[in-house]
Amino acid sequence: MKMSKEEYGEYVKKHQPPSPMGMDVLRAFLVGGLICVLGELLTTLYSRFLPAEEAGTLCSVTLIFLGALLTGLGVYDDIARFAGAGTLVPITGFANAMVSPALEFKHEGLITGTASKMFSIAGPVIVYGVSASVVYGLIYWIST
Repeated sequence: MKMSKEEYGEYVKKHQPPSPMGMDVLRAFLVGGLICVLGELLTTLYSRFLPAEEAGTLCSVTLIFLGALLTGLGVYDDIARFAGAGTLVPITGFANAMVSPALEFKHEGLITGTASKMFSIAGPVIVYGVSASVVYGLIYWIST
């Protein structure tokens, strides 16, 4: 059976299940927003006992810890399946990106498994984040 590109495109459209994009976007927005609200609540709580800068740092550490803990317990994957991209944007998504490969490859040993694989996904983020901050810092320094 020979089909043209147009006929094949029509065939695929006819047999493809509808995408629930509206619900996907809503769930991502709500879960990502809830994670950010948790961050704000933690910052407000910590601000009662610490200076604002230290409260923000402690909030980041807490969210990273919670993301790593929930990943280790297998809960973060369930949340990510439900929320999609809503779990990627906040800092907890970075913790998940670090812990998931480390857990997956722990059977290969501490150095060649856990230590090396935990940077397989997050490594480029770290490299480009640091590089961008250096470039931004140089531009800022030159312009002032």
